Amino acid sequence: MKQKLLIGLAILASSVTSFAQTPGKIAQTGQVLLPNGWKLSPAGTSLPLGDLPLNIQLSASGKLLAVTNNGQSTQSIQLIDPKNEKLLDEKVVAKSWYGLTFSKDEKKLYASGGNDNLIYVFNITGTKLGKPDTIKLAPKSWPKDKVSPSGIAVNKSDTRLYVVTKEDSTLYTVNPNDGKTLQRLKLPSEGYSCVLSPNEKTLYISLWGCGQLGIYDVATQTLKTIKTGSNPNELLLNKKGSLLFVANANDNSVSVINTATHRALETISTALYPTHLTGSTTNGLALSADEKTLYIANADNNCLAVFDVSKPGAAHSMGFIPVGWYPTNVKTLGKKILVANGKGFTSMANPKGPQPVKKADNSGYQKGAINSREQYIGGLFKGALSFINAPSVNELKAYTKQVYANTPFNNKIAKTAPGEEGNPIPRRMGEKSPIKHVFYIIKENRTYDQVLGDMPQGNGDTSLCIFDKKVTPNHHAIASEFVLLDNFYVDAEVSADGHNWSNAAYATDFVEKTWPTSYGSRGGNYDYEGTRKTAYPRDGFIWDYCKRAGVSYRTYGEFVTDGNPGKASLKSLEGHYCTQSPGFDLNVKDIKRVEIWKHDFDSLLAINAVPRFNSVRIGNDHTSGQRKGALSPIAAVGDNDQAIGQFIEYLSKSPIWKESVVFILEDDAQNGPDHVDAHRSPVFVAGPYVKRNTVVHGMYSTSGVLRTIELILGLPPMSQYDAAAMPLYDCFTSKADFSPYVAKAPQVDLEQRNVAVNESSRRSELFNLAREDAAPDIDLNEVIWKFVKGESAVMPAPKRSAFVILEPKKEEDDD
Repeated sequence: MKQKLLIGLAILASSVTSFAQTPGKIAQTGQVLLPNGWKLSPAGTSLPLGDLPLNIQLSASGKLLAVTNNGQSTQSIQLIDPKNEKLLDEKVVAKSWYGLTFSKDEKKLYASGGNDNLIYVFNITGTKLGKPDTIKLAPKSWPKDKVSPSGIAVNKSDTRLYVVTKEDSTLYTVNPNDGKTLQRLKLPSEGYSCVLSPNEKTLYISLWGCGQLGIYDVATQTLKTIKTGSNPNELLLNKKGSLLFVANANDNSVSVINTATHRALETISTALYPTHLTGSTTNGLALSADEKTLYIANADNNCLAVFDVSKPGAAHSMGFIPVGWYPTNVKTLGKKILVANGKGFTSMANPKGPQPVKKADNSGYQKGAINSREQYIGGLFKGALSFINAPSVNELKAYTKQVYANTPFNNKIAKTAPGEEGNPIPRRMGEKSPIKHVFYIIKENRTYDQVLGDMPQGNGDTSLCIFDKKVTPNHHAIASEFVLLDNFYVDAEVSADGHNWSNAAYATDFVEKTWPTSYGSRGGNYDYEGTRKTAYPRDGFIWDYCKRAGVSYRTYGEFVTDGNPGKASLKSLEGHYCTQSPGFDLNVKDIKRVEIWKHDFDSLLAINAVPRFNSVRIGNDHTSGQRKGALSPIAAVGDNDQAIGQFIEYLSKSPIWKESVVFILEDDAQNGPDHVDAHRSPVFVAGPYVKRNTVVHGMYSTSGVLRTIELILGLPPMSQYDAAAMPLYDCFTSKADFSPYVAKAPQVDLEQRNVAVNESSRRSELFNLAREDAAPDIDLNEVIWKFVKGESAVMPAPKRSAFVILEPKKEEDDD
């Protein structure tokens, strides 16, 4: 079914959003407000796709378009008629990844089989995909060795298949006719994409993790490299093969390479403003039919950058085109532009998720009911394919204005943040604040409604509240005695990107594109907390910024690997972490974590060496589900509640309370339902300069918390996201109240263990609880709900419908 998206120019008249809005459609403008504060107004018409489409490929004639969907829920390969904008066929596959290409005769489609280490070979008959054959890249070593094919290229005679991989960082040369691997060549880092020159003498490879382009000589079977930008991904050759365009996700740029000299002619900056800040996430490329115009997909700016490239080495900007949420790929067909939008067109609520369901069929869908997988945030946002007519000069000017109206970031706001003079939160870097010490507590995975849905002064749904005031007396007391924020949204979907957003205000394209594979139980490692350099933001995490600025810092468990003692995951944290504080370990109670912090804090306080920035991991609200013998979900969340209560009380009775502030947030909101948006989560702020007995309805985000911390500490923004985010200035007052916080006693048994033997306990025994989110999130969510509500309990009916994009009224079109 094709959905038409008509966006009127009314948005140009009103680009300022009311601060207290919630995510969804803005009636006055036709825009859609995302939980992160950015907006959408997609151009053109659209066709629904699957979960996280990462790659689209046109056949040689342009009659067929293939799509690979690589998300957390159902993964599939789709075949589309791009001229008539309709779906022709779809095949669900066990595992998939980015790699996708047609044979030149259009009779075959090659697609990556992800961590099954294989290539699917679909025979195409008319407009249908046949049952695929498979080519195994590592039949003897799997599952010992991970391969995960990524970019795929095939020669014109269909006798050589070139495959680069992201797990064993290797180039495989394969004979597609018998499936035999002819050569394996080790690459310097993870391969993302590859493209074969028109004369088939050279294969170009984007080396995702080392900022280089691989140049493989087919005849000599040798590889050399040249430097590109950070996280090179998509590659594009012109028809002659004389120019190669390389998208650099972490640099907001495209490198233009002269293939004769293998030297860069120029670097194209794709951001909306001249800025060194990451956050555009350049990751898709397409040339117009006459090759005079280059279209560039900026995933995190939700737009296409359009450049005139008619004169090599002298590209100039023509403007921007608004598209959907997180565009991952772009192609052109005649005068039509095709864009794969990775997350579709809107965020939405998940009031029926998680919901216990019967066993799903082999396709991954529950027949006759809403599957909990469809209300789990990891698979909630379905992709879409946009069809946009190449704009005229005047149309491109209007599109450009729309893109700027959708974008909260600009250089002015990066330099001077919103706020008010005299507020304890400075507006400019370097201005003084009466607050000296920041304590930043990161918890695990709860929604607002789950914890604070019972607070009458906030926008909550009591039917979704399972950890109410009895279970979390300190959460409720902190929100009541200081500020209750009921309109806060995490920037992440899960812990994998959540710990990156929480500590860098950004998650790279590697993080955003790979976590759905492991979260969908399709293999892969949890490489998202400093354990894999390809996942690093270009300029590091907040601790790196502290180090460069000379701001003292220390971490307690956050970005610390498992072990006793653990080890710092980042070089910048060596010598700056408490060795006794464990990383993610559900066997360590949170009140024990606070005891460890107290001892370390006292020793530092005694020598006047308490750091200015302190990150603290207190995350047992994750729970162990109903695993027999483990703390029950109620006890685990109760323990977490006591820990934060004890932390704030102890700090509030110390000599440095008078110049301290505590921020507490969840890294993500994946483990529960919320009636406003699946990203809505509790956040807490406590300190002498924090307002008392106040309700704040303003819209804030994870990046806004980081922006507030940066302004206090005199740090620059880390990305376009925290630079644009609203600081939490409305939570603060210049009139300090130095009275201490008194921790509230537990009202539940903190030692309660799971003893029942039932279906939920049996499911919980299968959970991997050794790493963040290694357990299947949907199952974990369901057993927690059943523990609180009863083994046969079913979630209540939704109170509100999901946000959707509707056509503006006729009068808006006329505007």
